[in-house]
Amino acid sequence: MGKRLVLLAVLLVFLIAPSAAAGSHGRTVYVAKFEGVITSYSVDQFSRYITTAEENNAEALIIEINTPGGNGEAMQEIIQHIQESRVPVIIYVYPRGAIAASAGTYIALGSHLIAMAPGTSIGACEPILGYASNGSIIKAPKKIRNFYIAYIKSLAEESGRNMTAAEEFITEDLSLTPEEALKAHVIELIAEDPSELLNEANGMKTKIPVSGRGYVTLNFTDVRIVQMGPSFKDEVVKFITDPTVAYVLLNIGILGLFLGFLTPGWHVPETAGAIMLVLGLIGLGYFGYNTAGLVLIFLGMLFFVAEALTPTFGLFTVAGVISMILGGIMLFGGGSGYLIKSSTFSMLRIVIILTSLLIALFFVFGLAAVIRDRRRRAQTGKEEMIGLRGRVVRELDPEGMVKVRGELWRAVSKTGERIAVGETVEVVGMSGLTLIVVRAEGPDKGGEV
Repeated sequence: MGKRLVLLAVLLVFLIAPSAAAGSHGRTVYVAKFEGVITSYSVDQFSRYITTAEENNAEALIIEINTPGGNGEAMQEIIQHIQESRVPVIIYVYPRGAIAASAGTYIALGSHLIAMAPGTSIGACEPILGYASNGSIIKAPKKIRNFYIAYIKSLAEESGRNMTAAEEFITEDLSLTPEEALKAHVIELIAEDPSELLNEANGMKTKIPVSGRGYVTLNFTDVRIVQMGPSFKDEVVKFITDPTVAYVLLNIGILGLFLGFLTPGWHVPETAGAIMLVLGLIGLGYFGYNTAGLVLIFLGMLFFVAEALTPTFGLFTVAGVISMILGGIMLFGGGSGYLIKSSTFSMLRIVIILTSLLIALFFVFGLAAVIRDRRRRAQTGKEEMIGLRGRVVRELDPEGMVKVRGELWRAVSKTGERIAVGETVEVVGMSGLTLIVVRAEGPDKGGEV
């Protein structure tokens, strides 16, 4: 068990090593990537990208996006982060085949500059509430629809982009190609890749003011590109927040719990089911980062307690370690901002893993001690007396007194026969504080006075 935990720790340390480049020298442009559905967890990812670019005094931050849209509240938080950024944020719909639909279009319109790669699209922003049981779309009521029309128009107006097209993204569910979007003054440029984007954008002025700097003229001459990919946490969240994956996790988790209840003693189905159920709920967006982290840590502690009460040879311990580590990683990322600096978090990741392993080891060794203690405890009650021998000190007819291990006990002959004083008897049972004995035969087994 110890070797397995050490190997798990080493693997996770390498997996969650920070993926962003360290501080750089000279003038740099950071290029980050976002893919998938926009959820409350996406706010943290955009916030981390912007904070890293700010801390390193980047000339600009390019965020390559490919999203079908997502949560409206999360989208508004992301736009707020972009507009409060101290570095220009360029939203780049990339690579070929990528889309910036629905919430992704709002984020683009709220940025300092918009670029698209050939073969991409932008638009289709009609708000919906979800899907009916027959698969049809449930459209948002007029009140919500009007709010989003006003919001997207204000974003376009602030940046000097096409307000009519912005409104039609909702009212007509309009979607545009790069060429159409450029011609309609929705975006600023078309570029094959980030390098071409820098060449095309060099000398352009931001469409909205940069926080604390006003409108900024971009200078990308002789800049160095620093790639900044999603972290291990981002990849995990991206996977479980996929609606299909979240739904499957939720249902497998429920089935696992039911199977566990139907097959008591195996413990594997309910253990896996509990973890999948929690991950499914997190993926569906019912928790923020902090709440999700606390839920996973609490689940991990429940696994440890279950291991102590119902030994499973390490199954609950491993499940507890996984839950504790995932919970610790999620706990220190807030949707609207970090609770600690990202540089400190790099070391904290290792501390989270080591702490989880130490807690697990405590339960593993503590469990062994508990089992040994239970075995010892079984030797101090009724079970310990069975098989011990003693001598009769008052004739059994059929009741009398015997002396076992230096202690006097009332005793009764099991067969009802008389047993004289001085004879050796063996304890075969107890009734309250009265020993049930028979005349001893064969060699002495110990325990005699």
